[in-house]
Amino acid sequence: MAREMKEGGRAGRERESDDLVDNLVSINRVAKVVKGGRRFAFAALVVVGDQRGRVGYGSGKAREVPEAIRKATEQAKKTMIRVPMKEGRTLHHDVHGTYGAGNVVLRSAESGTGIIAGGPMRAVFESLGINDVVAKSTGTRNPHNMVKATFDALKRCASPRIVAARRGKKVAEILGRRDTSSQPQTTSEVTNA
Repeated sequence: MAREMKEGGRAGRERESDDLVDNLVSINRVAKVVKGGRRFAFAALVVVGDQRGRVGYGSGKAREVPEAIRKATEQAKKTMIRVPMKEGRTLHHDVHGTYGAGNVVLRSAESGTGIIAGGPMRAVFESLGINDVVAKSTGTRNPHNMVKATFDALKRCASPRIVAARRGKKVAEILGRRDTSSQPQTTSEVTNA
């Protein structure tokens, strides 16, 4: 077999540098078949975030594990994106993302829900600083595709302020004020009248 894999499971490796937290999502051992036998190398997938709305991912490959992680971390720092968060703890709206065979659905959640998501997606949310979210991945278990599909979904997130600016309206018009006079009456109010 030309390629051997060794999955790091939840890995859970975290480091802090420059107020950035990096999570090792997976580490694979890959083999290149050459004339004298096999040459082994390691491929790492790392997610980096500041836990305040910025997150990025990167992959690196090297003959040694620490060097692969360093390369992946450097790439992740270069590809960071900013994600608008509601109250600094969850998403503003539900969103769907795809990449290859990976499909993810991210849903905003009430306070106290926690992070309900699988391994690679959990690492993204922890690095991003989201505390309450419900996420589901369908289609693939490949950590690379799951992370890329999650980033595709996060790039589609928009705050009410961004939507209002795009439409040329005020934030109150986008959110829609709820007047008590315009709401339909409940059955108890109708029977008492």
